[in-house]
Amino acid sequence: MAVKNISFKVGKGKIIGLLGPNGCGKTTTIGMMLGLIKPSSGSVIISGQNIEYNRTRLLEKMNFISPYVELPKKLTVEENLKVYGRLYGVKNLIDKISYLMEKLNLIDFKSRKTGELSSGQKNRVSLAKALINDPEI
Repeated sequence: MAVKNISFKVGKGKIIGLLGPNGCGKTTTIGMMLGLIKPSSGSVIISGQNIEYNRTRLLEKMNFISPYVELPKKLTVEENLKVYGRLYGVKNLIDKISYLMEKLNLIDFKSRKTGELSSGQKNRVSLAKALINDPEI
């Protein structure tokens, strides 16, 4: 059992990270929070709702960054952000992309394929992707 007796609350507007050694349950915890893994006991409550029964509604309000999820390498930075923005139904998508690229110093890379970027540049693109839908969680 990778996760046992875990409980935590995160205040509105707060950013958290899960840290710990290999095998301690970080990925399993995130999987449960995203509704990808069902807990063997207990439940996952996010914003007062059980993820098991309200997954789609809750996922619209969420986003995350993971070292295990890569952005499509053959798409440019701008194309990647357009794809994710459309998936989330972001209004004024072009303006949002321009804003994020400016804030994260990505303007010079907007036409470069993600696979050609350094790891630090990829991290900034992943952060832009995670912020594209103004997630509550």
